[in-house]
Amino acid sequence: MAAPQEPEAQQQKKPSNGSHDFLGLGLVPDAAAAKRGEPLFKQNCAACHGENARGAQGPNLLRSVVVLHDEKGEEIGQVIHDGRPQGGMPPFPNLSEAERYDIAEYLHNEVELAANRGLYKHADTMTSGDVAKGKEFFAAHCANCHSVTDDLAKVGARYPQPGTMLARIAWPANPGPRRATVTTPEGKNMAGVLIHYDDFETTLKSDDGASATWPTNAITVEIPDKLGGHRALLPKYTDDDLHNLTRYLLTLK
Repeated sequence: MAAPQEPEAQQQKKPSNGSHDFLGLGLVPDAAAAKRGEPLFKQNCAACHGENARGAQGPNLLRSVVVLHDEKGEEIGQVIHDGRPQGGMPPFPNLSEAERYDIAEYLHNEVELAANRGLYKHADTMTSGDVAKGKEFFAAHCANCHSVTDDLAKVGARYPQPGTMLARIAWPANPGPRRATVTTPEGKNMAGVLIHYDDFETTLKSDDGASATWPTNAITVEIPDKLGGHRALLPKYTDDDLHNLTRYLLTLK
């Protein structure tokens, strides 16, 4: 699907700072198109995918591989037009190409908003932050999983730049391949490493080396969330919390 022509400035990526590049997000969303797309999404899609695309009867679209890989509506628009009959999604052939593009930009904008916790000016952490308050926050919220004498020993020497340290707190690195347990339609449990996983198809390489693929809506996938503690804190952090914690961890050298 060919997207409507955009002004050159809207097709540029953001400067390489903040969570936009840290998370590998694509083109900056077209704000005007996203605004037009919001009511279209709510009218046609929200009943299944939730008011803000975060999931309901249908999957959370902010985590959809199709949405994250899409640029300018090509992939999203095709799915909207054709539907996913195998997944229970009807086609929407009556939506125009421009309307499908607007819905795609609305979804991209929601992904961008969800990532905004990482958008901090690195200079802020150079001069702000209270070490004592950071240590107190660490003891209350982080010490159950982390230790300043074990996994975080000398972390301040490993990540001496405040901006880098803050990014590691807010958006920690993925802890290796994702392990999962799949319950097949026959009720069999298979454990292994996820090779591919999206709203429509799942491939698992089991511990005995065999690989199998299923429609995602036909199975149950259980994925231990090693970053669950970080995700739980993400909406709760204040700017001061992050600056204080950053300043404290920088002292561990």
